[in-house]
Amino acid sequence: MLFVGLDLHKRYSEFAVMDVTGRILKQSRVENTLEQMRKFSESLPAESSVVIESSSTWYWAHRLLSERHKVLLSNPVKNKAIASAKVKTDKIDSITLANLLRGGWAAECYVPSREVMEFRELVRFRADLVRQRTRMKNRIHAHLLMHNISINANPFTKDFVEKVRTIEDVRVQSYLRLIDPLNHEIKEVSKTIQEKAANNPDANLLMTIPGISFYSALSLSARLER
Repeated sequence: MLFVGLDLHKRYSEFAVMDVTGRILKQSRVENTLEQMRKFSESLPAESSVVIESSSTWYWAHRLLSERHKVLLSNPVKNKAIASAKVKTDKIDSITLANLLRGGWAAECYVPSREVMEFRELVRFRADLVRQRTRMKNRIHAHLLMHNISINANPFTKDFVEKVRTIEDVRVQSYLRLIDPLNHEIKEVSKTIQEKAANNPDANLLMTIPGISFYSALSLSARLER
């Protein structure tokens, strides 16, 4: 059995291949491209044990390597052997990861299924669009307060927006133009979320609870799979 420590970075990864006795069989660097990472994967015996530290770039490599190997996603905060090391280099980190894996000490992170990952990203995407829209709306409200402009209508109803359009300020009109496409994109992604929630057993069950919408149901179901 081989133990592989992979210190993943944006453009390249440093790896160390170790046997059961702790002897380093190979240590080198691989470019972070699909082609090169696949070649690296195929250079290892099938079902090798590989450890990757969780970072912003882990998902693609974990998914690719998992096709042939047993891959563990490790929590960098809990890997005190690396965090507290006096000497830190990519080569040393990859060896330490392999050693932690060999000894069963690598702190493991939960890795959701591909479907759940897609659910989470979709929910996060919608939430980000809503935050952007809210920021634009807040800037319009700030302008109204600054200039003591009162509009007798509920915020961002059709009547409210029509009255705001009469304000002769380039910033206000720009904010309104930015809100329109955001409304459209939020509506489109909400449709997709609704369709996915309808086809998700957990989400369907959650929607039987009063007050749980399709959006909330998919958000919760994406957090339930452990």
